[in-house]
Amino acid sequence: MRKITNAELGRLTPEEFAHTPKYPLVVVLDNIRSVNNIGSFFRTADAFALERIVLCGICATPPSKEIHKTALGAELTVPWSYEPNTPQAIDRLREAGYRILAVEQVEGAIPLNHFQLNPTERYALVFGNEVNGVSQEAVDRCDGAIEIPQQGTKHSLNVAVSGGVVLWELFKQWNP
Repeated sequence: MRKITNAELGRLTPEEFAHTPKYPLVVVLDNIRSVNNIGSFFRTADAFALERIVLCGICATPPSKEIHKTALGAELTVPWSYEPNTPQAIDRLREAGYRILAVEQVEGAIPLNHFQLNPTERYALVFGNEVNGVSQEAVDRCDGAIEIPQQGTKHSLNVAVSGGVVLWELFKQWNP
């Protein structure tokens, strides 16, 4: 078995990537404090060709040497915007026709392994702060929630890991 070189992977240039179709999914980051987690979301959004990221509240924004360290340039290929207030960002996305889902442990959350994408809908997924999760005010504005089933003692994952898990599952549904 031989590792494949970057040249052999046939990766798109940033210019080519900018013109490729994106999946109708916006990631909303609700007061994420770690620039490493933010950078990880940029890399994941690039990997799965997501529409964009909305950074809210205390989230750091590009250009940032710290975000770049984890994003490895994906902050330059994934469109993003900043909103000071997560609930207002959610309201704007709803007005634009998105179905808003919190990724959070809340009453009535759909286990990720039971969630089925509707291919005719556009989605916005809200991921929350590393300690407090998605704020209650943001949860109150969501149309529903997705929860990652877990069995350990902590019942939580790092937010960037949660992003990878959830976004991979949705990517698989778009690409059976």
